[in-house]
Amino acid sequence: MNRLPSWIRQHLAALRAVAVLTVILGVVYPLVTTGVAQALFNEKTDLIGQSFTDAEGNPVGKYFQSRPSAAGYDMLATAASNLGPEDVVDAPGKPSLLTQVCARSVAVGRLEGVSGARPYCIPEGVGAVLKVFPDRAVSVNQACPAQPFVSAYEGVKVECAKPGEDYAAGRTVPIRGNATAVVPPDAVTASGSGLDPHISVAYAELQAPRVAKERGLPVERVNALIEQYTTGRSLGFMGEPAVNVLALNTALDKG
Repeated sequence: MNRLPSWIRQHLAALRAVAVLTVILGVVYPLVTTGVAQALFNEKTDLIGQSFTDAEGNPVGKYFQSRPSAAGYDMLATAASNLGPEDVVDAPGKPSLLTQVCARSVAVGRLEGVSGARPYCIPEGVGAVLKVFPDRAVSVNQACPAQPFVSAYEGVKVECAKPGEDYAAGRTVPIRGNATAVVPPDAVTASGSGLDPHISVAYAELQAPRVAKERGLPVERVNALIEQYTTGRSLGFMGEPAVNVLALNTALDKG
């Protein structure tokens, strides 16, 4: 009996491997994982966060607001922004992480009727950052003709940023200021997944008076629901207590 040439046998072996792996990874594995997910998490919609905003993206007053999401709470686009603490200088059409945090803090403060001020931010909601040169300093996140948030730095006059001018050679100096943050950190920073349905107890309590007023409920009733939908630390010692926003808002809608 004649044996097939080695190159044909190698190709046949490769085709068999492709066929087997296609069945295992393309059919069996997806079916198994889908079945397990449905068995364990069926109707567990409160595991995924969502936005409580109107068609224009404005917060709906009667709902507790979730934390920001870099993915827009899109399960097909789950991701973080990948911006780090050193991302403090705005680019054209692309605000830095610091400016995003500042802007969110101002917006939350306005919504909840509290101060949105926080360290390293100016009242307009952008990062308080200078680019310092030997003979001048530039408030790099404030485009001209804006008035710089400080008039001088170490004896050097501070200028507004001229659009189109390159300030990369300057030394980056964030200015802390003396503001005390009232708005909690999770109200202005996104989670790693972009799908987190939880907020801190502090952020929930900040929102409680507004939600109670919008719904015509006693604030004590709203605070009781916050406590009801607060989960403890993982394994009793990891992390901090958190409030499931989706479950809380659903309970409010049910009355």
